[in-house]
Amino acid sequence: MKAAKILIPALVATTLVVGGCTRHHGYGSASSYREAALERGLAEMDELVDKTVKDPEKAKQAKATVQDIINEVKQSFKKTSAFHQKLYALNANYEATPEQFMKVMDEQSNERMASTTRILGLRFKLKALLTPQEWKDLTEAMDKTRSQYMPKKESM
Repeated sequence: MKAAKILIPALVATTLVVGGCTRHHGYGSASSYREAALERGLAEMDELVDKTVKDPEKAKQAKATVQDIINEVKQSFKKTSAFHQKLYALNANYEATPEQFMKVMDEQSNERMASTTRILGLRFKLKALLTPQEWKDLTEAMDKTRSQYMPKKESM
């Protein structure tokens, strides 16, 4: 009984969240927008690497590692979409059990953790290629670039 009191609100919340993901709001598909953003981000990162890493061979290796990170992110998006499709199908199935929902959500959670672990490994691979000063310069340049995309804070 206790489990049902916890599980039912969790399932309702999940259903509402999943329902909100059913379509992209705006022009074009979410997939094409995301793909364009990733490609734009990769181009910007390549520029930052060129500016901060002086050794051409190290810069080439760093860019390849950044590309590996982008590829992992793309795969993660595809897998997330597949999990959403499974949840949509379960949601449409009147006979679906809480255990079926939990199984898909557990699988999704495990895959997300595996993906973030791979990305973290690539981050440390990138860091190992660079000197402490190059890493500092690169991360500062990334922060500066990222701030251009962040909403401006309103002053009081």
